[in-house]
Amino acid sequence: MKKSVSLTTVLLFIAQLTLFGQPQFQIDGKEVYKGEDVVFHQIDEDTWVGTGKMMSNESLYLVEGNDKSVLIDAGTNIKDLDKIVASITEKPVMLVATHVHPDHTGASIDYFSELFINPADSVGIPQFMPNYKGDVKFLKDREIIDLGGRQLEVVFTPGHTPGSTTFLDKNAKYGFSGDSFGSGNLLLSTNFSTLQSTCKKTSKIMAEYGIDKFYPGHYFGGNPETKKRVDDLKTISDGALSGRIKGEENPNGFMGLNLLINQYGVRVNYSKNALK
Repeated sequence: MKKSVSLTTVLLFIAQLTLFGQPQFQIDGKEVYKGEDVVFHQIDEDTWVGTGKMMSNESLYLVEGNDKSVLIDAGTNIKDLDKIVASITEKPVMLVATHVHPDHTGASIDYFSELFINPADSVGIPQFMPNYKGDVKFLKDREIIDLGGRQLEVVFTPGHTPGSTTFLDKNAKYGFSGDSFGSGNLLLSTNFSTLQSTCKKTSKIMAEYGIDKFYPGHYFGGNPETKKRVDDLKTISDGALSGRIKGEENPNGFMGLNLLINQYGVRVNYSKNALK
């Protein structure tokens, strides 16, 4: 019989793995808000990163245009997040999620009446956000979110979860990838074929549009996701699928992720079922 896993256990596991080998928290940019649950720093004139304090620097990003703003992820449990965001931007706010995990779509989503996700991650709603009373709406791959004078492109990047998603600002030459590429420590809940396809697709997009980096789901100030990181993850996927790269027993194995590949400066936690 399959054992039930509590949200608390899942969160502790994510925090333990994500913290592995990460640098001390040091984010450049003006501090625009500091509270008990989150600190916001300014990335550029119209972009801010919020750093949560519960789950390994869980990161949320506020992206402002002329007409509206997008909040990418909502952290774990940030009291009055809607009011905090409103103190930074006067524009109406659209909440989107990079994926449905409780350190990105935790209790803080309850401050918003709508949440936009990749439909492939709706399978995680019963476990990870069962009490959300708002409307869950679905994104489309490669759709454009027009903020007025600024656009975000939605790119589905499954691997970490079936519905992991990245949001690109092509003009700014950066994006926001959540846990799609692991923040240095990828938890692969799908399989290497999925990750391989995601990395191939993403690398092509980054090259085509000159995307320099992705701000990740657990940002410490010095760990942006680069094209090299994406390409290295594809190399790992290629090697794992061909048998050229062998995983070892994962000392932190949990939720079936009992194997580990530690190469190219990144850890990939996976199960034997991922070898397809």
